[in-house]
Amino acid sequence: MSTAERDLVSALRAELAALDPDRACDLAAELAGLGPPGRGRGPAPPGGGRDAGTRDPVLDAGTRDPVLDAGTRDPVRDPVLARLERRLARRRAAPAAGPFAWDGAAEHCRLAYLRGLFLARGSLSVAGGRTHLEFVVQPDEAPLLAGRVSEAGMAASWRIRRGRGVVTWKSAETIGLFLRRIGAGAALLELEARQVSRTLRGELNRVLNAESANLQRSVMAAGRQLAAIDELEADGRLAEQPYVVRVVAAARRETPEATLAELAERLGLHRSGVQRALERMERVALHGEARVVPLA
Repeated sequence: MSTAERDLVSALRAELAALDPDRACDLAAELAGLGPPGRGRGPAPPGGGRDAGTRDPVLDAGTRDPVLDAGTRDPVRDPVLARLERRLARRRAAPAAGPFAWDGAAEHCRLAYLRGLFLARGSLSVAGGRTHLEFVVQPDEAPLLAGRVSEAGMAASWRIRRGRGVVTWKSAETIGLFLRRIGAGAALLELEARQVSRTLRGELNRVLNAESANLQRSVMAAGRQLAAIDELEADGRLAEQPYVVRVVAAARRETPEATLAELAERLGLHRSGVQRALERMERVALHGEARVVPLA
């Protein structure tokens, strides 16, 4: 990802991390999704390692520890930091979160759980115009999580990668729906605006390329037709052609840039009739046919 894309993803994660659930059940559900403090993103590989995780997912989502920053930041001037401080205070006072009971849980609790799970074990990539979101979980959790989010209308795929379960979304529409439902706001709007802009630029480039190719073909065809007309006129064969062919030849000479449709409209003919007349001139000039054959 580019620096701008990484900054946007960091801003989105920070925005989600700063949300302060109003309901106690939502806070408990989110804590269950986050897992124990210091867990980091995803389960630790066998034997530990650099991915074992040593930081709090909330603090690692784009904001520094408010306790460390208390002497350098003003909560009044930084509402995001103030919300995060309140939230962390509630987290420290909350009892340890146990396993989340998905079945029977309210919709808002499920979304709070998924928000915590995304902050702790999720990653988002928007590189090259392609949006990719995945959760890295224990192998036995992957099919369960994929089934849960699919039941919620956000179909996901899953696989085992290097001994870990990976649940994946590659649809920008599904990813946008998920982020919106778990509370993303301004950062998501900016992300969607960039995606729309990129899509429009791509569509515009495709249209321009297609128009350029059509124009090039038209210019080449007109060049061949004018050369055929000159050849037929030079050896007298143009005068032997049917009236429609001669009329089309004169119109092509007068307006070499005109399209078949424009020539047809000007002459009061069908487009197919104009095309057959031009093709006949090219064929006669190429094969030396001089016999007059009425046009169908």
